[in-house]
Amino acid sequence: MKFFWIIPFFLLQDTEAFLMKNAKVKLCLQASPMNGNLLLEDCNPESDFQDWSWQGDSLMNHGTQSCLSVAGADKVQTSRCGSVSYTSWDCLNLLLFPLGSSQGYLVANRKGVALNNVRSLKAQWQDVAGRSVCKEKAARAQQDRYFPAALASTRVYDHTAGNATLALGIDPEELEELLWFFRREDPSTWNYSILALSFVAMTLGLLLLAINIARNRKRKIRMYREAVQMAQQAELEAKQALMPVQEYSPAEPREQELVPQDQRTGEVVVQWKDGTVTSLYTERSEDAI
Repeated sequence: MKFFWIIPFFLLQDTEAFLMKNAKVKLCLQASPMNGNLLLEDCNPESDFQDWSWQGDSLMNHGTQSCLSVAGADKVQTSRCGSVSYTSWDCLNLLLFPLGSSQGYLVANRKGVALNNVRSLKAQWQDVAGRSVCKEKAARAQQDRYFPAALASTRVYDHTAGNATLALGIDPEELEELLWFFRREDPSTWNYSILALSFVAMTLGLLLLAINIARNRKRKIRMYREAVQMAQQAELEAKQALMPVQEYSPAEPREQELVPQDQRTGEVVVQWKDGTVTSLYTERSEDAI
């Protein structure tokens, strides 16, 4: 369980930036990218020009990459870090003042900020959580003290920090022990685990690929068979449509023998079963009468 404290600690190394909000006017100190002037604006955590961080004894603005410096009797602005007007800052009773100078403390006024001997709320600077920027400096200095020694040394030192506690609420000795565990941990187990996981993922991918190929092949074969069957059926229907329709011809009735052309009007003729036709009444000849 202790091991998981290391992860958020390293993540916090890139999040040491903070806003400098005045306790009196409730506005944040913002650096101008044009002329190095300092303004008091509404606090905006997303603005890089309002992000400040301690770099040793210097206050650096993340937006302009310049440091808070003293220019003149009581004027404060930003200048290139390491330049002639570069100024170091320290804290006294949670109030910021320039090192090597007795001009006063950093206070807020109508024009922005300046140096003044006033010790009211105008001279108190806090982050958005209400924590003094001087405590931010102390926490940063403590990190710079323990981490390089823990990461660079080859043995565990005995510290006399007493009840000192880091920003995460971990005792320095306990934190250093965790750091050593993290630093000396053998990565072979992790490497082998990743290698095995990669092999399993590759095998699963090849299996899914083979299943997909087999299914596509079966689908194509089924579609080909259906297409052939439909073509054969269509060809059969076309042939049936071209065949001539047999006309219905009823059975021809028996040919009836025509009445003899020599049959006279009024003569009764009888057709016998044997097919002979005779006259029912034989007309006697007039000579016989």
